[in-house]
Amino acid sequence: MASSIQPGDHKAFMRLALSLAQKSPPKPTNYRVGAVVVDVPSNTILATGYTLELEGNTHAEQCCFMKLAQQHGVPEEKLSEVLPKDMALYTTVEPCSKRLSGNLPCVERVLRLAGCIRTVYVGILEPEKFVQENTGRKSLKEASIEVVHVEGMEKEILEVATAGHVKE
Repeated sequence: MASSIQPGDHKAFMRLALSLAQKSPPKPTNYRVGAVVVDVPSNTILATGYTLELEGNTHAEQCCFMKLAQQHGVPEEKLSEVLPKDMALYTTVEPCSKRLSGNLPCVERVLRLAGCIRTVYVGILEPEKFVQENTGRKSLKEASIEVVHVEGMEKEILEVATAGHVKE
């Protein structure tokens, strides 16, 4: 879908991702995250997702990639063969590098698209509440995927992400 957001308006894309995160059900054991995949040259939104949008213990980025795989009629592992080669991923919380549920971590899903996703824009770095030491940023950079922190929305993103958590 063509975006009404101006090209390069990273805060606007992050606000869209945050609005998606608000659709995720509050739970004490996960973060409410929103994600948007954009084809940069055409400024087209290719997919959106949020935590637990699709069946299973799904993360926002995972939902985006599952939808893209379905749209293109390929397994998620083959997405790099059919997607544009200059995409950006906007996600309210840094992609996870480990899944306690045993699912494939979102960083590994992004790495499968290293020839397509050039930049990952994050609203906040992953808090170390569930997974200590997120090594994903380093892995992404080593694969020539730039990780950019979109500053100025951290408080709002954390409030949405942690809704449902037990406050200490």
